[in-house]
Formats: sequence, structure tokens, C-alpha cells
Amino acid sequence: MERDRVSVACVLAAAAGAGLLFGPVFGPAAVLLPVAAVAAVAFGAVELSKRVPALTAWRPVLVLVGGLLAVIETTLADTTLAGLPTGETMRALVDGMAHSWQLTLQSTWPMRPDLMVFVPLAVVLACVLGVELLHWVRAPLVALLPSLAVAGLSQAYSALTGPVAVAAALGFAVVAGALIWTGRRMVLLLPAVLCVAGAVALTVADPADRQPYSLRQTAPLDAAPVAGPLTGIAARLANPAVPVFSYRGDPRVDRWSLAVLDRFDGVNWSADGVLRRMGTELTPRVTVPTTSRTATVKVDGQTGPWLPSQDWPATVTGVEPLVDEARGSLVNPAPGRAEYTITWREPQAPSLVDLAIDPDAPGGLGSVGEVPPGIAELAERAAGGVRPSFQAALALERFLSTNYQVAKEPGLPTGHGWPQLRRFLLDERRGTSEQFAAAYVALARIKGIPARLVVGYRAPAAPSADGTYVVHNGDVLAWPEVAVRGVGWVPLDPTGSARPSGAGGLAAAAAAARTELPKTDQLKDPVAPPGEPAEDETSDDTWNWPVTLAAGAAGLGGLLAVWLLGVPLVTTLRAGRRRRRTGPAAVFGAWAEARDRLRAHGVPITPGMTVRDLARSAHPSVDMSTVDGLAALAVTVDTALWSGVPATQALADEAWSAVRTVRKGLARRPIRARLRAAVDARVLLRP
Repeated sequence: MERDRVSVACVLAAAAGAGLLFGPVFGPAAVLLPVAAVAAVAFGAVELSKRVPALTAWRPVLVLVGGLLAVIETTLADTTLAGLPTGETMRALVDGMAHSWQLTLQSTWPMRPDLMVFVPLAVVLACVLGVELLHWVRAPLVALLPSLAVAGLSQAYSALTGPVAVAAALGFAVVAGALIWTGRRMVLLLPAVLCVAGAVALTVADPADRQPYSLRQTAPLDAAPVAGPLTGIAARLANPAVPVFSYRGDPRVDRWSLAVLDRFDGVNWSADGVLRRMGTELTPRVTVPTTSRTATVKVDGQTGPWLPSQDWPATVTGVEPLVDEARGSLVNPAPGRAEYTITWREPQAPSLVDLAIDPDAPGGLGSVGEVPPGIAELAERAAGGVRPSFQAALALERFLSTNYQVAKEPGLPTGHGWPQLRRFLLDERRGTSEQFAAAYVALARIKGIPARLVVGYRAPAAPSADGTYVVHNGDVLAWPEVAVRGVGWVPLDPTGSARPSGAGGLAAAAAAARTELPKTDQLKDPVAPPGEPAEDETSDDTWNWPVTLAAGAAGLGGLLAVWLLGVPLVTTLRAGRRRRRTGPAAVFGAWAEARDRLRAHGVPITPGMTVRDLARSAHPSVDMSTVDGLAALAVTVDTALWSGVPATQALADEAWSAVRTVRKGLARRPIRARLRAAVDARVLLRP
């Protein structure tokens, strides 16, 4: 079956469009060239097979080989020799098919382009299968199934939302419409339009507003658990002169973080994040302006698997670390000596004292285990007795720095579970930054302030003679961070031992906010932002009409979809079950199938009606071929009922051949009559 160029172009455009849907994973620019090259080469291969008839039988091979060469030249050019594939190229292709898809799921996005091989390979497969289906199957829309499979895979990686999703759906609808037009099967255009309209409606009215599913949730990185550095603070303070790491770069660095610990069970603190391979670049999840900063760090293994980092790392070169993108922690899969360059984004907030906290920050309001007696009352008193706010967070910091002492002499306190924290808070009132930070986070969470514990190092006050900043054991520090809406995690200093820079950054903004903090007895509850009810205002009696209407529309749309799709599905399954019968039951099943088909088209049916009666009743509404099919069916039914000879399989085949004649006759009726018959639910009931 020969197809024109427009049909082939539609199928290849659908395959290329499906590949471009991986844009959120690798970046649109990265996937554009390989996918476009594959589609262009595939089109050329199809045209070549048309011009040279001897190559028609080799068309799938030409498309496959041409597509693979396009993949090699656009994504694996570094492995070729003067543009020709090598053994390394073949290994890269095999590795792309076997592993790159999984490595992508285990990485941050956008991912490195060198792991993108499986995307153009999937497009190659969609092109080969789509072109062959187009040439061998009468229904042209079947040729779009491979492209839809690639599109489904892309959405399983990263689902599009909002206007972008609508645009993608409309793009596929345009391709499908053009393909239908070239195939002159306009009967299929209405379902395509309805599907697109349904997709648009669901996109606009998503009452649940849930995060889309992603295969990343089922493909965790198989990494060994990493022990937190919190327990080693006292030991490092006991040997303060030992160098830990060094760096060159921005002098405005206030501190370096190693581990973010936001899970507390009452005994131990641990990281609750997910480690992934580092992609090309990370974007900070803040709304305030940010400043880019860079430093080159050299570690000698003294930090264990943890690499010095910042809250919002953007890029890391020199090593291939694992990263917790929500917390900024970096882990070296091969601990030891390493030198790397890190670029990060520093949020800029001129004033923090009146900003709202962010209770939705990941890990900020985690568990605190079983709280000992007296601690909750202490938390209320320390935060000034006001509702959760950044002012309450600063008041808690001031309470600890004013009423507790930093231990410096030998015999430093250790431990960070509730037994040690209770002794620190209620009895001894002295400790290292380990106890200060752990106590702060626990008290803040009890008060409803989102907080987490960070372990790292202070930045040295001045560089050495060669311009290198050397960090020693004595610079080790644990500190709390509080989540502020739109700003991110703001570092605080209940020990008063950090050295905030005066050149900007959140540490400097926090220092400025301390000077604006009122006295404890002058603290006031935060004012609710415009459009949000205050905490003591009840809003249960207000009805969310937009959500209700959207939910109702979605429910009605679901019922409509069940009706439009369910009736044809059930009738098809019932016909198959009737066809699988044997003996007289197969003949009677054919009679029941013909009867129900005619019922759906409005032919009146009465109890006790024979096949010949049905033919006479249907004559005014259907053409003669349908009546002839019923006449042939009547002969087989009479033979099965009255001949006295057991019904054979040949007789059953004759009966169902007559049913096919009836169906072909009904297929010639007007399109409106056929659509109405296809969704007529009355045929599911007995006549």
C-alpha cells in the first residue's frame, strides 16, 4: 500500500515531536538536533526507497541504519574516527540502550547530554515502526502508535503541565488530523477532536493539583547510606589545628556546609533527602534575586564522603558527585583527595525581619521524637509567646545565645539526642554548637517554625599568603537554618560564633534582621498577607466554588468518558465471547449479535421475532445487503434448529459470515447513525 509524502511526513513529525517531549529532562536545545536529524534521515530513506523500486523491500533497514548514523553523528561524534563509527561508538550505543535510561532517572535534571542516547534511539524505533505500519495497515492512525508510546515514555519521565501540555496535545492533534485527511477517513476526526478537548479540559480544571507521577520515584540510586558528621564535632574541636580542606574564590563566603540533617527520632539526626547524580545545572527554588558565586575547593579526605557545598549549588566540575538537590549536600562516591570547582546561587534579601516562614519547605517540620517534660514550655517562652514567624525564630536564637554558654575547655559535651539536649537546656546550659543547633531545631519545630540542622565549617577570616583559604578542625560548626517563604533556608547562629560577611548573602541579611528585632516583650503576632485569613479566623463556612465546579465537571467528564468508551468496549467483548462458542450456541450467538446490531440502529425488536421477521422489520431502514445477510443468517438458524443434524463448525462460520455481511451493510449508513449506534447503551440489556 503506497502512501504519499504528506502521510510519511506526519508520521515522522509525530515521532520527532514525541522525542522533543524529553526537553524538560535534557533541555530543549540538547534534544532538538538529534531528534530532527533522525526524522530528516528517515524521510530521506523512505524517499530513496520510492525512487529505487529495488530498495522498497529494504526500506525498514534503510530507515534503521540511517537513523542510527544520525544518532551517532549528533550525540556520539566524540567516539567516531573522522566521522566513522568505531568500537567505542558501538559500545556507547549498547550502553545507551542498556543503561542511559536508568542513569537519567537517577540524576538531577536537566541531565548531561551524553546520557541522552536512548531518546533518539527511541525516535529511530518509532520512525521504523510508524513508516511500516503506515504502508501495511489501512487505518493511518495506527502508524502513530509507536510515536504515542515514545510520548508516553517521556511523560513517565517528566510530565508536561499547563499551557505546554495543551500545546503538545494540540500538536499531536494537528498531525493526526493531517494524517486522517490524507487517508480520507473523516469518521475518525471527531474522536480525535474530542480527545484533545478532553485533555485541554483536564489540564485547565485539575481540582486535585497533585504532583504528576514520574518514574524517578521508582528508580532510587543504589547508594550506601552515608553517616552524618554531627558526632565528630567534639573530636575536631579537641584538635583544632588540623587542616581539613582549602579553597580559592569569592571572599564573601560565610560558611561551608557538609550535611543537612532534618530527620530526628529523639536519639539520632540523619538526612532525609534523596541523593542523585549531578546533572548539568541546578536551579534554586527561590523567588528573590540571586547572585552567582564560584570557588575551587581541594579536599584531602578529611571530610569523609561529604564535599563542602552551599545551599543552592548550580554546577560542579572536576568530580562527579551525588547531590541532594533539595538540600544542597554533595557526596563523593569515591571518597579521598579531590579538587573541584563549584558554582552556586546566593539569594539576596535586603530585609528578613518581616518575612513569613515557609511551612511547606521539605523537612522543615519533621518529627522531634518524644519530647521530655518541660521542653514545650521552654520553647513557648523562648520564642516570645508569639505565633510562628521569622521574628519568633530570631527571638529563639537570641534566647539561646543569651542564656547559654559555648563550651571551650577540655571535656567538651557530646551527644544530640533528647537525654543530652534536656541536660543542656534545663540543667547544664553549656555545650558546643552540636547541642546549640540540635536544641534550636527541636525547639523551633515544637513551636511550629520550619528548621533543619546543618553541619559544616566557618569560613576563615583571611586567606593565607598565596590567597588560599585553609579551613581547620577548629572551624567546625553546626548551625540551624529556618525556611523563609521565597528566600529559602536562612542560616542562624545561636552560638554567636560565626563571622557573617558584610558583602551580602543570607547570613548578612540575618545579622541585619537581628538589629531590627524588637525586645521579647514587644514581639507581636505576624500580620496575615493580603488575601490570606488570619490564623484565628475561621473559613470553614466559605465554599470553594471554583474547585467544586472543577471537580463536578471532572466527574461529569469521567462519566461521559466511561459511556463513550465503555459501551463500544463491552459490545466488542460480548461479540468476541459469542464468536468463541461452538455448535448450535455459536449459531444462536450470531443471531443475537445481528439482532443487537440492528437494535442499536433503531430497528424495532419484539419478543418472539424470528430472523425473517427481523429482516422484514429492518427493510425500511437498511440497504438490501443487510437484508440479504439476514436472509442467509435465517437459513443457518433454521438448519441448526430443525434439521436434526448436529451443528458443525462450518455452519457456525456461515452464520458469522452472514453477521459480517450485516455489519458491512450497516457501515454504509450515515455517520450520525453509526456514531449513535456505537454508544447506544440500551443494547447492553436484554430485548
